Amino acid sequence: MSESEKLERGLGLLEATSLNMTFMVGIGPFIVIPFIVQAMGGPQCILAWVAGAVLALLDGCVWAELGAAMPQAGGSYVFLREAYGANRWGRLMSFLFIWQTLFQAPLSISSGALGFADYSIYLTGKIPGVAGWFQAHARDASTILANYGRVVAVLLILLAVVLLYRRITTIGKISTVLWVIVLGTILWLIYGGATHFNRSLVFTYSPGTWNFSWIFFAGLGHASVQTVYSYLGYYNVCNLGGEMKNPERNIPRAIYFSIFGIALLYFAMQTSILAVIPWQEAATTPFVVSLFVERTFGMNWATLATALILVLAFGSIFSATLGYSRVPYAAALDGNFFSIFGRVHPTKHFPHISLLALGATSIFICLFFGLFSVIRAILAMRCLIQFVGQAVGLLLLHRRWQADRWPFRMWLYPVPALLAIVGWIAIFISTGRKPMLASLAAMAAGILVYLGRARLLRQWPFEEVA
Repeated sequence: MSESEKLERGLGLLEATSLNMTFMVGIGPFIVIPFIVQAMGGPQCILAWVAGAVLALLDGCVWAELGAAMPQAGGSYVFLREAYGANRWGRLMSFLFIWQTLFQAPLSISSGALGFADYSIYLTGKIPGVAGWFQAHARDASTILANYGRVVAVLLILLAVVLLYRRITTIGKISTVLWVIVLGTILWLIYGGATHFNRSLVFTYSPGTWNFSWIFFAGLGHASVQTVYSYLGYYNVCNLGGEMKNPERNIPRAIYFSIFGIALLYFAMQTSILAVIPWQEAATTPFVVSLFVERTFGMNWATLATALILVLAFGSIFSATLGYSRVPYAAALDGNFFSIFGRVHPTKHFPHISLLALGATSIFICLFFGLFSVIRAILAMRCLIQFVGQAVGLLLLHRRWQADRWPFRMWLYPVPALLAIVGWIAIFISTGRKPMLASLAAMAAGILVYLGRARLLRQWPFEEVA
């Protein structure tokens, strides 16, 4: 590339951590809390948040090592290519990651947009006359709400693309502002729980809660799928490795700061909600956080809290769109994807074609799919190739690379990587039969597409032998 086409290293530790944390929070924890409480059947639902944090931390060790060693745009694309051999199996694995990204990146962005739309109904219902109008049109309410959700989600993605159509240094400042709002909102919710704490609601369990039967672990598995979804994003900085300052130090720090910070906030927030709202009610309330604020600070404050939650949701969409837009760009530069995605804006120095294509695909998904089918599809689609494949790839690289190739080393290697592999396989199984089969079908289709393309271009395993 010419000098004017190179990406700009304009993100420091603060901006990188801000992007990670805003991606991680988003709308996820606010919409999945009722489902987590319902799956676990009581205040013991906090165990699902612990399980999600442990898996994120174990997997974060893998990302920290790989991100520090290979700080380039594209993240997993680069890691998989190098781990499995750039001219052999690495070509297939990295292609499968891009193939998967064509599905799961827009799914991830769309889930945030659809979650935003669903949660915004709490605010629109407060507008004078709206609630009465819905009652008068109750027969068509489901269709009206579905169309409302699609329109809001599409507008939100368009806004994110417009804001991202600028230099990375400006985007870093926007991410810091969003991060301050994220932190302030969750700390406010925690304060509300601390000042209205009802110990009996948090520490009263139903008979037989701790019998550790298969039902208990099945519930923990289903709940952990939702909590893991809420933690996703701790690795977002790896997709921006080519735009990081001092990446060998800042990428691992941003990953660990994000995981520990968000885990503490999630634990405290879940406990605060259960200390005010009985778990039986929390399990059936779609706007549980807004109801929590109603009971702690009043109706007007609940409206403000809901508005702030929607800002957090937009921050997640903003960060996700930014990070994922760099993945097709990296593959295009490597000759493993359509070359047009490798174009960089001539003056603003960011991959604008990749950004616009990602936004358009995300809008398409919003128009045709629902929220919770999207959440399970996201996890099932990513478990095997990206998370399991990447952890195995790290083990392979450690056998080939010398110690000086690793600016950062995880503690107790290889235990965290091995446990991460086991954890992701368990999450894959917990997503359910349909998402699992859909993921495997998409993988099989990707392999066929790769083989057809490789045969046409005479690439591995069909290259001509000299």
